[in-house]
This record gives sequence, structure tokens and C-alpha cells, in this order.
Amino acid sequence: MKIEITDHRKIFTIQKEFSELFPFLKIEFHAKPHTSDGAHANKIISHSSKTLGSCRTSHKKGFITLTPNITLRELQQTFSDVYGITIAVSVKAPGGWIDASSKDGWSLEKQNLAGQKSGSI
Repeated sequence: MKIEITDHRKIFTIQKEFSELFPFLKIEFHAKPHTSDGAHANKIISHSSKTLGSCRTSHKKGFITLTPNITLRELQQTFSDVYGITIAVSVKAPGGWIDASSKDGWSLEKQNLAGQKSGSI
């Protein structure tokens, strides 16, 4: 699956497309790196109706190809290096979502399977 990256795309649309392929994973977007008067870069954008342009430092257009065997590290690096977007991925767990970054060498498929298994416990 290819996800189109442009400044005008809404965050919730990217989240929906990502979840269609990996239903036990959730992608979140960080605010763009702060200036003296802006949001801190570690802040998750909670209003999913915002556009990608509001959270990126590079405004290049293109596509990110999601495959089951891409690792979380590779996905984060592509978003960051190519499109200037910082993302976080969480995995479904009993009682909520947990940050998946501790297993960033795992493929998205493996992360998704782990979320599926934990949700069925």
C-alpha cells in the first residue's frame, strides 16, 4: 500500500490508511520541531483534523510504501529523512496502547501480530 504525503492531507486520513493495513498499530504525528514560540517536538498532535503540513519541516510530496516487512525503524526514518515528519507507532495492548519503539527493529507485520495476540488475551 502506498500512502501519499502532501501538505494538504489530513492526519486522520493517514492514520486510517495505516490502520487498514495494520489494525493493531496506531500511528501518531509529532508537532514539528519547536521554535521559541512553537510547540515542543515531542508533543503528539491530538487534533487529527490538522494537515501534514502543520507537523513537517520538509514539504516534499511523494509516497511511502507500506509493506508488512518494513521495520518500524525504517518507517520512522523514511518519514523523518524524506518528509520531515516525526512519527510514533503504538501497539494495541490490554487496556490501551503502548509505545512500540522498544521493538523498532521488528517488522510492522510482527508488531501488528503482537498487538493482535495481546488483544485476544
